[in-house]
Amino acid sequence: MKAELTDVGFEELTTPDQVDNVLNSTEGTVLVMVNSVCGCAAANARPAVIMSSKHENTPDKFTTVFAGVDVEAVAQARKHMLPYPPSSPSIALFKDGKLVHFIERHHIEGRPADMIAENLTAAFDEFCA
Repeated sequence: MKAELTDVGFEELTTPDQVDNVLNSTEGTVLVMVNSVCGCAAANARPAVIMSSKHENTPDKFTTVFAGVDVEAVAQARKHMLPYPPSSPSIALFKDGKLVHFIERHHIEGRPADMIAENLTAAFDEFCA
């Protein structure tokens, strides 16, 4: 489940320091996929972020934290995702250190991967172009 993302270039963030080093950057765009073992991560979220990573405009970095595995890294990432409540899976886009787009689990569950990818690519066109 981790390799599905890391094999296509996502940087795995496993410690709070790694999360802060990436998300405290004041320049550029970063996507963070909060991965999980649930079915909607496998069927919808992971395929969607992989599809979106092939778009013309993309974030400078694609990263992932794994809920239930890298507990401290996920907790640190979620601090950056406030005011949104904890959600696994979820997808966050940051620009210049600020959260600019967030997809919660309830927007992933039951939606096809291509619809989620379209949501992401629209955000990429707005914030990463």
